[in-house]
Amino acid sequence: MIHANESFDAVVIGGGPSGATAADELSRAGHSVLLLDKAGRIKPCGGAIPPRLIADFAIPQDLLCARIRSARMVSPSQRVVDMPIDGGFVGMVDREVFDEFLRTRATNHGALRCTGTYERISREEGKPGATVHFTADGEARSVHTRLVIGADGALSKVARQEVSETPPPYVFAYHEVVEAPEGPGAGVDFDGTRCDVIYDGTTSPDFYGWVFPHGKSVSIGSGSAATGFKLRGSVAELRVRAGLQGAATIRREGAPIPMKPLKRWDNGRDVVLAGDAAGVVAPASGEGIYYAMVGGQLAAAAGMEFLASGKAKDLGLARKRFMKAHGRVFWILGIMQRFWYKSDKRRERFVTMCRDPDVQMLTWQSYMHKELVRARPGAHMRIFFKDMAHLLGLTPAA
Repeated sequence: MIHANESFDAVVIGGGPSGATAADELSRAGHSVLLLDKAGRIKPCGGAIPPRLIADFAIPQDLLCARIRSARMVSPSQRVVDMPIDGGFVGMVDREVFDEFLRTRATNHGALRCTGTYERISREEGKPGATVHFTADGEARSVHTRLVIGADGALSKVARQEVSETPPPYVFAYHEVVEAPEGPGAGVDFDGTRCDVIYDGTTSPDFYGWVFPHGKSVSIGSGSAATGFKLRGSVAELRVRAGLQGAATIRREGAPIPMKPLKRWDNGRDVVLAGDAAGVVAPASGEGIYYAMVGGQLAAAAGMEFLASGKAKDLGLARKRFMKAHGRVFWILGIMQRFWYKSDKRRERFVTMCRDPDVQMLTWQSYMHKELVRARPGAHMRIFFKDMAHLLGLTPAA
């Protein structure tokens, strides 16, 4: 229950993985926190989480609805390259269940949760802090706070009002969650322990399509930034190719996915962004859950330093620390997306590269542990020369 003129140390706007993590971190540290989240929001998402996330954020094993042991890369000519995960797995989660777990964990640690719609922030001259205005239960409400964390998605209203009027570049993603086939042979070439990633211009002219198992369900989706590209038609074709055109549809969802971090995440006063609002989804792969939760964690840490010091410059530490840890990976993946996804000819060569054992080893190690692998300089050198050969067209695509 929120009382009139109630005050909080922090208001977190958005209850996805980033906002829920930020609220949890602040609450654990003893701060009073309001977590404001709108109702009925489930983001279209493949739902993959790496072992690093499971360990760092203490995710219970029973939240994993599937364990992926390999990925299958599919080229424009329908060639397939299987990339087994040697001695490990990638966890898959249902975002509806996973996000609710994170929000509940935050409330269990003291955050006050409110279902409502954020409207705006106002300030009184000479009075520190801000007033957050929102609508809940059909009524206009407001609370006072010293800190606002905007974690309200790629088209963040908080970001537009307080930090940057221009949203980050994004692709629009759409997926359909369908019932998984039961038993061997129930689907065409379907494997509940394998993620299929489809690279061709008919599936997406500038991104990729996917078929990701979730135990009893399957996420089938695609994304694109191309104006006029029909994502629903693309997904319908993917369902046919996967043999799942007759599977019962559980739900359909669409949303923008940012592809580049904003140049600034705070307003130099009392607001800091996190997650999609800050643009922290990995280019090329579209992976966002891990980076969203790290972003929420770092926003909370910077926010706590700001609350202790009263110095607005401390809010800038969230972006500075994130980019120090992950900026190089984002830069490399951005180059990959701009070059390899540009045409079917290049996509064909990209899938061919994925056959290479060095590429597979370094890809999985970097993904699973969320850091560039430095222990294998020989492998890096071999990949460099092979990559150059593909770039120059010296290596056959098939």
